[in-house]
Amino acid sequence: MPRVTRVLLVLTILVSAVEWAHAQALPIFDAHIHYSQSDWDALTPERALSVLARANVFRALVSSTPDDGTLKLYHRAPRGIVPFLRPYRTRGDMGTWQHDPAVAAYVEERIKRGIYRGIGEFHLSAGDVEAIVVKRFAKLAEDRNIFWQAHVDEVTVEKLLTLYPRVRILWAHAGMSSSAMTVGQLLGRFPNLWVELAIRTDVAPNGTLDPDWRAVFVKYPDRFMVGTDTWVTSRWETLRETMQAIQDWLAQLPRDVAEQIAHKNGERLFPPP
Repeated sequence: MPRVTRVLLVLTILVSAVEWAHAQALPIFDAHIHYSQSDWDALTPERALSVLARANVFRALVSSTPDDGTLKLYHRAPRGIVPFLRPYRTRGDMGTWQHDPAVAAYVEERIKRGIYRGIGEFHLSAGDVEAIVVKRFAKLAEDRNIFWQAHVDEVTVEKLLTLYPRVRILWAHAGMSSSAMTVGQLLGRFPNLWVELAIRTDVAPNGTLDPDWRAVFVKYPDRFMVGTDTWVTSRWETLRETMQAIQDWLAQLPRDVAEQIAHKNGERLFPPP
């Protein structure tokens, strides 16, 4: 075979492979995006929405510090942004919000807008699950039938689910370090628990889907969502690469399970307005 012909054949195969991979890519509901004040100088709202679109993210659950960042995106793409109200006016609220009546008043006032689908992402320790502001947020969630997005460990999420059984919880990062077995056990016990997988690289170390995680995904395909967590601006800059890694391990699941985790669960729980 002449060298030119071989080169053309290789190029044709490569192009076909890229086209096939693009065709196989799943639309994504990203359940963990922030567009906080530290991002605004580097990314206009239009640019941030473009980054999401290029990563195949057609809808995203967004919370921000302050909340104005979420509104910037929501007002430009109300069908593509699922707004959650984060109880942090500044990052200084992160460790004190549970006991601060001013934070409660801030959230209670802003939630009157009627657009928010949940409260969070918030950080909480096991010792603060009965704090006064947490109780006020539980009442809000129950009255408005909205979610919490809780960045907590497995002990804390179990306490929250037990103490506030009528609140639906989206567990951020699957507890960050909780094992697949532990996550599966909690899903079996608590029907009002859902899990998002932002920054859980242990799901597919070196690109290969972990067998324990695969088993729990197959057992509870309607309870998981993917996420990226743009907690610093550099996470926006690498979002496409992060999402490609997620697409790679989703492709190792049965197609129906992958579709639920990629986008169908998010669509079901948070239908467009």
